[in-house]
Amino acid sequence: MSDILFDTSPLPLGSGADGFRRFARLISDLGNTGATREKTDLLADYFRSAPVRDQAWTLGLFTGRKLRRQIRTRQLAAWLSEWRGIPEWLFEESYHHVGDLAETLALLDASNGDGRPEGDLSYYMKMLHAMQEMSDEEKGVCIREAWSKMDGGQKFVFNKLLTGGFRVGVSAQLVIQALARVYDTEPAVIAHRISGDWDPATMDADAMLRGEGRSFDLSRPYPFFLAYPVEGEPGSLGHPSEWHAEWKWDGIRGQVILRSGTWSVWSRGEELMTEKFPEFESWRTSLPNGTVLDGEIMAMRDGRPLPFSVLQTRIGRTRLSARLLKEAPVGFMAFDLLEFGGEDLRTKTFLERRSILVDLISSVGHPGLQCSETVAFDDWGSLTLRRREARERGSEGLMIKRMNSVYQAGRRRGDWWKWKLEPMTVDAVMVYAQKGHGRRSNLYTDYTFALKDGDRLVVFAKAYSGLTDKEFREVDAFVKRNALEKFGPVRTVKPELVFEIAFEGISESRRHKAGIAVRFPRISRWRTDKGVDEIDTLDDLKRLLEHYGSAGNGSEETS
Repeated sequence: MSDILFDTSPLPLGSGADGFRRFARLISDLGNTGATREKTDLLADYFRSAPVRDQAWTLGLFTGRKLRRQIRTRQLAAWLSEWRGIPEWLFEESYHHVGDLAETLALLDASNGDGRPEGDLSYYMKMLHAMQEMSDEEKGVCIREAWSKMDGGQKFVFNKLLTGGFRVGVSAQLVIQALARVYDTEPAVIAHRISGDWDPATMDADAMLRGEGRSFDLSRPYPFFLAYPVEGEPGSLGHPSEWHAEWKWDGIRGQVILRSGTWSVWSRGEELMTEKFPEFESWRTSLPNGTVLDGEIMAMRDGRPLPFSVLQTRIGRTRLSARLLKEAPVGFMAFDLLEFGGEDLRTKTFLERRSILVDLISSVGHPGLQCSETVAFDDWGSLTLRRREARERGSEGLMIKRMNSVYQAGRRRGDWWKWKLEPMTVDAVMVYAQKGHGRRSNLYTDYTFALKDGDRLVVFAKAYSGLTDKEFREVDAFVKRNALEKFGPVRTVKPELVFEIAFEGISESRRHKAGIAVRFPRISRWRTDKGVDEIDTLDDLKRLLEHYGSAGNGSEETS
């Protein structure tokens, strides 16, 4: 993002109309530092001084609550062209060069206001919500009026909110750490207070963060405990007798909650998904009140896991037909028990929680509710051998958990580890390229890859990670020199650059031209030693599917 967008004059204390200016400055300051400590300081200072009504919106935006795009891109481009006399071709070229719609609009609108927006963040969020009921003409009046009061940096932030593309370079965990400092409490307490379903438009953030004013939400999930990947071999973790191992399953991480008759299912992304899995109702009545299960939502038939691609046929569906429920049945693979009989078990050891969980799942006795299987081992060598069975079992690898560990919040190094299988790989050629986002918005970093099928090339995967900054710049230069066709932001390029593409799983797919989809594709290395004649074929990919696809480890690629 261009530094010239932002006014760097001192920001006076206050609230009200100063609120949006304060929020925009926070976004600028966060973007200009990579130091975790400095970001935490900035967030803590903001939450101490920002208007209370802005705190709720900021918290919602920073913890992943999604915004709905209110205006079509072409409409914004048309308005800007009309108001500022900018030709359409100039907007298109600028957009392709900058790579970010919000920044392009802010840079092209050279007529800046005095940097004193009319309202605070809450004011503008309410305006965006109100736009749902406005005509295009009314929306245009609101946007032009807002822009007229803002400097370039404030316009950039407003445009991000307007286009639904708001992203900020801080994790939810960093926000929680800052709030824990402001409210002088443990991060896990803050994480639980802000979890669940709440509306920034009506929530008193200060009261919520103090644990006041918000009656206990019976559906509220606990913050999820996340594992770190094993680096190298697990022998460095210490004596194997201190550890528990189980299969790592590929599904949707979730919590199943039953409190005082209130039943809810939450994803790790804090999406309420109760209505999407009606199969769970069949074993709900067997669970005691005050139960919270942590585990994996999976495609499952008769207690056995199915490929993730089966589950994916249900993701995003608003209507679940009887046929779909039959073809893609879903179950829950539980691996932890966070609450039982209304008692919070998170401070008990994993072994204690696991013991209660095993007895509970056994008492329910339903094939749709399973307990993740323990993988027995005597030493790290024997566990290494067991890990080789994972793909045939439909598993991604192993989870290794310290037996005396408590259930923490967020990603914590030391107690929970994931030891995934080595990925499958093929050599493929790049055929399409598109510019990236954020700091890569000026570079072509999002690529589409193809394999040989006789005399033609067949697209099979997209990837945008795995290269160094230097390599991304070299590929970007190649794309700019060798672009053949243009389709909006996408460029067709000469099929010359070969890359090794790694992926976790593989499955059949009717959605893809290759008839095959791969799970979590990424670039593992640039094969500068190979030419396009040496890439792998679609038949090679089919052989991988024959060998591993039936294990149920794959799913359709997410574009």
